[in-house]
Amino acid sequence: MIDDRIKGYAQGIFEMARAEGHLDAVEDELLAVARALETAPELRSNLTDPQLPLEKKQGIIDGLLGGRASSLTVGVIQLLVSQDRASDLPAIATAVAAAAAASRDKELAEVRSAVPLDEETVGRIAAALGRATGRTVEVKVVVDPDLIGGVVARVGDTVIDGSIAKRLDSLRQAVRSN
Repeated sequence: MIDDRIKGYAQGIFEMARAEGHLDAVEDELLAVARALETAPELRSNLTDPQLPLEKKQGIIDGLLGGRASSLTVGVIQLLVSQDRASDLPAIATAVAAAAAASRDKELAEVRSAVPLDEETVGRIAAALGRATGRTVEVKVVVDPDLIGGVVARVGDTVIDGSIAKRLDSLRQAVRSN
């Protein structure tokens, strides 16, 4: 269940981005920064450290995003960091993406892959997830170098694990049971 505070931030960000006509960009940029926080412990530690002055944190954000993200995205991230909400950024970004997908009458599907996926592959995955879940899905691909290969997809509370690690684990279990 999503915390009411996270929902509130996400709804506010969604409404602002939509009103300014930058919903797609803000959605993608927030997800990219959120995934960077999840995969870069030093970045996460710096942005969530209560001892680090706000000016230093804002310098980190400017260095990370300066010129590569919309001013709205940078402002949102600076606001979250200034209010000690950097640790909530992944959940907020996911909630913004889900709200954006819902506004397009779709369900958010997050697909983790070891490598970037081309549009054709993303389309096939979206179609397969749609058939498997009975919903129209919008796929957001997250490159996860920790995956050996394959993909892991999440649509709402449904997780479909087609990773090599999962397949190896299943094979291991089968060998042990025989």
